[in-house]
Amino acid sequence: MGCKNCCSICLQCLFGYETNVMLVINNKGVGALFRLIQYVCWIQRAYQDTDSVISSVSTKVKGNILTNTSIEGVHVWDVPEYVIPPQGEKSFLVLTNVIQTPGQTQSKCPECESDSDCIEGHTEVHGNGVQTGHCVQYSDTIKTCEVQAWCPLENDTIIPKPALLGAAEHFTVLIKNNIQYPKRNLLHHINSTYLKNCTFDRKTDPHCPIFRLGHMVTEAGEDFSIMALKGGIIGIFIDWNCDLDFPERFCIPKYSFSRLDNKNPENNIAPGYNFRFAKYYKNNKSIETRTLIKAFGIRFDVIVFGMAGKFNIVPTIVNLGVTAICDWVMLTCMKDRDQYAKRKFIHLNQNGDSVPLVSKSIVIVIECLIIN
Repeated sequence: MGCKNCCSICLQCLFGYETNVMLVINNKGVGALFRLIQYVCWIQRAYQDTDSVISSVSTKVKGNILTNTSIEGVHVWDVPEYVIPPQGEKSFLVLTNVIQTPGQTQSKCPECESDSDCIEGHTEVHGNGVQTGHCVQYSDTIKTCEVQAWCPLENDTIIPKPALLGAAEHFTVLIKNNIQYPKRNLLHHINSTYLKNCTFDRKTDPHCPIFRLGHMVTEAGEDFSIMALKGGIIGIFIDWNCDLDFPERFCIPKYSFSRLDNKNPENNIAPGYNFRFAKYYKNNKSIETRTLIKAFGIRFDVIVFGMAGKFNIVPTIVNLGVTAICDWVMLTCMKDRDQYAKRKFIHLNQNGDSVPLVSKSIVIVIECLIIN
């Protein structure tokens, strides 16, 4: 008898047909929980394995400026002069304005910023040299301390307006961005011919990696001619959020721009961006001489971020408990849980009658195993 029952059960398993039974439960709480878990799993891509972007950036600026000043006369500025340093790490600086002090030599001259008692060997924190201990005539009415320094001293109280290198807004920069998985912002349809004729435009050329400096500053909500006077910092944001379950052509970068430094003069010490450097040479008397340059410029910081996601069976299994969680709530928390348990799993016998397949306790155990 036992053998016959065993054979009968095996035949039922082998030739039985299973079909889903759909029960519609009109319960706002359970329905809200179901939709919430659906949102977490699908909209938030909980079925994917994700990783953050690791990138490298290189830049290449192009452009020339012709200036004509009383100090240098006619002068052409090219890339080696106005891009400092030539190769920055995820950033580049373009000069936009300069104050030049030519013909400085190591000598003695009156310090124009100090009229205090002169002490030999004393240095002022905001001074330009080392005091000699002598008080000398600075002008017809003013005497100041003499200093040993690079003379004549710099006078940076008057900033050239308009900016000497304001035409830099028409320069272009090529930004090459390589990311880990492995893709580049130089997409498949971008070749050398395309690069020679394209400039980034959000409507006509949103994928072109060549940017006009003035356009980036404008997109950041700034006026290039005003910003060029004292300099500043612009952020170039490259967003790589890619769903790698879709074809490769859909994984493209998105660009945005923003000013990063504080431009409010009332709440900002030394607004803008400036630094000093010098060009050294020997004069006709073989004396070391230099031209001191106080440079104002706009620094562009390239900031790359993003996440890449691709289907993975592990997070999929972990997050597939949407229905199981709702069923567990139905089987344990609701007043009509016994009725739900009876109808959760049913099968039809040979007479077409429906009978419970498993008990409520077994159903709960199965659901708990699914959730875990």
